[in-house]
Amino acid sequence: MKTYAVGEFKANFSEIIERVRAGEEIIISYGKKKENVAVLIPYAAYKTKKIRLGLLQDRSLKIHDDFKMTEEELLGS
Repeated sequence: MKTYAVGEFKANFSEIIERVRAGEEIIISYGKKKENVAVLIPYAAYKTKKIRLGLLQDRSLKIHDDFKMTEEELLGS
């Protein structure tokens, strides 16, 4: 996973987006301390992200599209 400072990210935006499209994950850092502030991941990886819930962490479940609770409400965030 490659890390880019914000300025470097802006200067190489198109190239970085192509790398993400190819499946790579990219970290964006910011400030003098180069604090990591974001991760760019391919959309397919985002769509299939898994949530670990305490006792259910070793089990798999599917939340259907008509479920009326948001992810934030479910997780208590």
